[in-house]
Amino acid sequence: MNSLVQLSAEGAGEHRTLIITLFSVFVAATLGVTVWAGRRTKDATDFYAGGRSFTGFQNGLAISGDYMSAASFLGIAGLIALSGYDGFLYSIGFLVAWLIALLLVAEPLRNSGRFTMGDVLAYRMRQRPVRTAAGTSTIVVSIFYLLAQMVGAGALVALLLGVTGDVGKNLIVVLVGVVMILYVTIGGMKGTTWVQMIKACLLIVGTLLITVLVLHKFNWNISTLLGAAAENSGKGASFLEPGLKYGVSTTSKIDFISLGLALVLGTAGLPHILIRFYTVPSAKVARKSVNWAIGIIGVFYLMTIALGFGAAALLSNKEITDSDAAGNTAAPLLAQEIGGGADSAGGATLLALISAVAFATILAVVAGLTLASSSSFAHDIYANVIRKGQAKEKEEVAAARLAAVAIGAVAIVLGIFAGKLNVAFLVALAFAVAASANLPTLLYSLFWKRFNTQGSLWSIYGGLFSSVFLVFFSPVVSGSPNAMFSGVDFQWFPLSNPGLISIPLGFLLGWLGSILSKDEDKDGKKFAELEVRSLTGTGAH
Repeated sequence: MNSLVQLSAEGAGEHRTLIITLFSVFVAATLGVTVWAGRRTKDATDFYAGGRSFTGFQNGLAISGDYMSAASFLGIAGLIALSGYDGFLYSIGFLVAWLIALLLVAEPLRNSGRFTMGDVLAYRMRQRPVRTAAGTSTIVVSIFYLLAQMVGAGALVALLLGVTGDVGKNLIVVLVGVVMILYVTIGGMKGTTWVQMIKACLLIVGTLLITVLVLHKFNWNISTLLGAAAENSGKGASFLEPGLKYGVSTTSKIDFISLGLALVLGTAGLPHILIRFYTVPSAKVARKSVNWAIGIIGVFYLMTIALGFGAAALLSNKEITDSDAAGNTAAPLLAQEIGGGADSAGGATLLALISAVAFATILAVVAGLTLASSSSFAHDIYANVIRKGQAKEKEEVAAARLAAVAIGAVAIVLGIFAGKLNVAFLVALAFAVAASANLPTLLYSLFWKRFNTQGSLWSIYGGLFSSVFLVFFSPVVSGSPNAMFSGVDFQWFPLSNPGLISIPLGFLLGWLGSILSKDEDKDGKKFAELEVRSLTGTGAH
């Protein structure tokens, strides 16, 4: 392996001591915050919604922390470094998606629900089948997203500790899973939110530091940076033009359209983002928090230009792929190079700092995802379906904590198999599932009077199963060198992202199921009540 990819043997002890110290300080500090917040978690509202006590800025910062995941910091930087312009399209898609969340979802959702997406749907539908569907969808989407964080953690910590074998990387994935379970079971939403805020600040500062150093190296001239990246990539001018990754064939062009559709529509259906709107006292504050989030996230994605193209300019393609075939370690390797190289104290220090920030990113996001999925299981499935609304609050919170352990275990197992995939790409799959199953149901429920229980079930299950089914038979799972199961080939669906098929199908099935079933709300009373509540906040929790 290239000397840049692993810490030099001579200085490994000193450098790894620094790395482990920084990691230990962060994990200990955030666990301390989690324990502190956990002691202030008195009831279900505290556990699920942080007592609805966060301000617009605090929640916006926490949303940013949730959203700027390993996909953003590690995955996008790697994609830009390897694919140039086409890799940066991920940044654009992730950012534009917030307009859908701001304009259509944030305020009505905060007014209409209590803790989960299932609360909104169950308001005018039959409780048990709709809550079961909403809970199932939330758990599946969260697990897809969790895979990306697990893969990012494995690649990152393996780089830092010089771990090269699959066994070592798998143990790292297990470690991350255990820590995330501790965050959720001890701290609930209060602890998770404070960890997200700390992590967002660290990520912005760390990214800004590398951006400043990269721009300084190229005399603050972005054109010079881009030119150097194009030349060093070995691909010339095509590195800075559309089509390097998604213009090779007709299939890849269609795949890009599918990816763009998933990225733009997926955010408004992500469970760990949706539950953040319940942590503020009013819809007005929810809207403010989204505005803050858009600003913070926008600044961050602008800086990914320096991360990705800086890595392409200063590192060779081989140096990046030798460390991780999908490019997930490009940003830490760039930090090491810009600090003076693999054998220098400055390089080791920057590598340790940026990697600690990336690890913080992963831990915080997995905590948010695990909380979203375990909350949905406990509140929607356990309390309202299994216990038929008779569960006590303490019993419900205990179920959420047990669910967090189970979901964490599933994510650990699947994360081990997904180690060869780029984390930004994995997150795009989660976006596709969320946009296929959750978004159509939410929009129909909030804005279409004729929508009913059958339409809701057809939309959720149709979008969910079609997207997962198509992913299973796509090149992501088998039939390609970087597939989850590279030794077998049972793929027949040509697209890597199913959004182009599954998202329209989710909307179509929601409409078809509604018009083919008996309308349960003929006089429109329930819809009128929900409409007033969603728009004015009357009766909101």
